[in-house]
Amino acid sequence: MRSKTMAPNTASLKIGLVLDTSLDTSEGVPQYVLTIGEWLRSQGHNVHYLVGQSSRRDVANVHSLARNIRVRFNGTNTTIPLPANRRKLRSFIKTENFDIIHVQVPHHPLMAQHLILAAEPQTAVIGTFHILPYGRLSRGGTKALGAWLRPSLKRFDRMLAVSEAAAEFCQASFGIKADVLPNVINYPRFHDAKPFPAYTDSKLTVLFLGRLVARKGCGLLLEAVAKLTKDPELPPFRVLVCGKGHLLPKLEQYVNHHGLKDIVTFTGFVSEADKPRYYASADLAVFPSSGGESFGIVLLEAMSSGHAAVLAGDNPGYRSVVAPQPKLLFNPHRADELAEKLAYYLVENKQRQQMADWGSDYTRNFDVAIVGAQLLNIYHQALHKRRQQ
Repeated sequence: MRSKTMAPNTASLKIGLVLDTSLDTSEGVPQYVLTIGEWLRSQGHNVHYLVGQSSRRDVANVHSLARNIRVRFNGTNTTIPLPANRRKLRSFIKTENFDIIHVQVPHHPLMAQHLILAAEPQTAVIGTFHILPYGRLSRGGTKALGAWLRPSLKRFDRMLAVSEAAAEFCQASFGIKADVLPNVINYPRFHDAKPFPAYTDSKLTVLFLGRLVARKGCGLLLEAVAKLTKDPELPPFRVLVCGKGHLLPKLEQYVNHHGLKDIVTFTGFVSEADKPRYYASADLAVFPSSGGESFGIVLLEAMSSGHAAVLAGDNPGYRSVVAPQPKLLFNPHRADELAEKLAYYLVENKQRQQMADWGSDYTRNFDVAIVGAQLLNIYHQALHKRRQQ
């Protein structure tokens, strides 16, 4: 039951989670939306997903409000909505009459902006800023987008960001102060996962999981592995490359050319259902991304398994996650530095296990039950303030 006066923190809220792209991918922002949304639903709230386009049928209340097209932005492929019928969007928002509209920012002028501007006065609008620029073009494009979004930006009751780096970019590009509320994981789902039997032998497993695009750095990892094959002192190890992308043929060619076929296995796309088991199968998880990361949810997922020590490219988003252990960072442009880090943790079993144990404890703080409770408080504060106006 909903109230148009102040809602106590135990009251059920009707919440619209707005994402201009899609829920169909395994990328960070859609997974954030789903993890937050399903936790809110488990707490008794009425959650709806307002997306550009999605074919999901396994999640309740998914509303596809536009048709999407694929574009390239910030060093990766994504989708954006085509112009949506403004009258239909306005009618939808007025009919649903949400308590909270929670928008993933930057949002699109031709869909999410219309939804925000159509919201009833008693609806609180919350934003979460997710991105960091990958190059000057992305930085300039986001700043120009901020000017286009100015009408809806004025309507936000609270702006959040997933990291300090993202908050700084939000201020620089949109002129809005954002409070940091970190990304989330379903901690038990990853922590309780069991490894695949094929990877429980004495051979150590190095894991890469991500899109096979330039900025994610799989090529750098393979260069480092090629260097390690010249070291006879290292224990036996395998490398699992999990993911798909346009660089796959080039990476396979590199593996063949450098005699790494007995070491490197390309698994292809990994489903969300299998992802926790791959992390649980790893002794070292390596994420060599060179930039464009606002946070680094993959680091949390890998660390929460309790099995893998994580090595991360030194970019602002990843740095914000592993700041308490800077020795886990490496220059994402230097294969020799990564090779040195890998060699150390392949040999030093005790140090590797200490880092895995640290990561397991540290990532409990990012469990959706903990961060979600903070988000709910923000919802209620914004709702109370708006309805007292």
